[in-house]
Amino acid sequence: MTRGESDKTAHWIAEYTAHLSVERNLAPRTVAAYARDLKAFGAWLARSNLSIMSVSRADVRNYLGQRRDDGLSPRSAARALSSLRGFFRFLTALSAVGADPTENIPSPALWRTVPHVLTTEEVDQLLGAPDLATPRGLRDRAMLETLYATGLRVSELVGLRMDRVRLDPGFVQVIGKGRKERIVPLGSSAVEWIQKFVSEARPAIDRHRRPELFLNLRGEPMTRQGFWKNLRGYALAAGVVTKVSPHVLRHSFATHLLDHGADLRAVQMMLGHSSMTTTEIYTHVAWERLKRLYDAKHPRA
Repeated sequence: MTRGESDKTAHWIAEYTAHLSVERNLAPRTVAAYARDLKAFGAWLARSNLSIMSVSRADVRNYLGQRRDDGLSPRSAARALSSLRGFFRFLTALSAVGADPTENIPSPALWRTVPHVLTTEEVDQLLGAPDLATPRGLRDRAMLETLYATGLRVSELVGLRMDRVRLDPGFVQVIGKGRKERIVPLGSSAVEWIQKFVSEARPAIDRHRRPELFLNLRGEPMTRQGFWKNLRGYALAAGVVTKVSPHVLRHSFATHLLDHGADLRAVQMMLGHSSMTTTEIYTHVAWERLKRLYDAKHPRA
């Protein structure tokens, strides 16, 4: 998106929030909430190189889907959609846009709450996608292995420091939400690929002696957006047709552990969930899989 397009988006958001405040006389707190939602959408448009004038229904759905993958609750996502609906109705009434891209999009409150997960075969395809002959490929293989081995949030993965990785006993110390610390085991495969990356590739790109484990090729800390982009590319290269995101790998980590008999409380601790209720969603995934297996295999299903 050009600077002009970004300014145009900011202009219309300001016009709409002024309309809410002056003409509709909404409470300042309500107007501020609408403004936050719309500024987040404007930032996403800028990152996606999209213009506010040409937003499609698919773009709105992609935006809400990404917010969901980032962990936004269905209730908060429903409010974000409500903000976008009001905004685009305003733009449509002024003929600033030709059509309302939010029309007929169902409320996120009705989204399926069972998380999407990859099969173990799809995980294997994804892990095998990076080109191991390059420093970038070694780094990305190590990142993918670490993410699947630990179920870290993407922000926790890119912020992981060298001094919090213990390869000999095989665990990582993670600073999660609310600055809470937890210890998560590393599998032998993740340990192997981290060691390979650290010894063979990281020295060549660590130009600034950074404490973070994973760096981009300029020697700076890897960003969430950078990893997202790489992950999507590897999913495409690996032929994984189902939706892939860092949060999907986190879901897959938890579900595959439970599929193989892991204790729910242990999975809760590794994920850093403050409530067991949040973790219990993965038991529903396992149950859905069991039902599908039963329907497919039982002679009297």
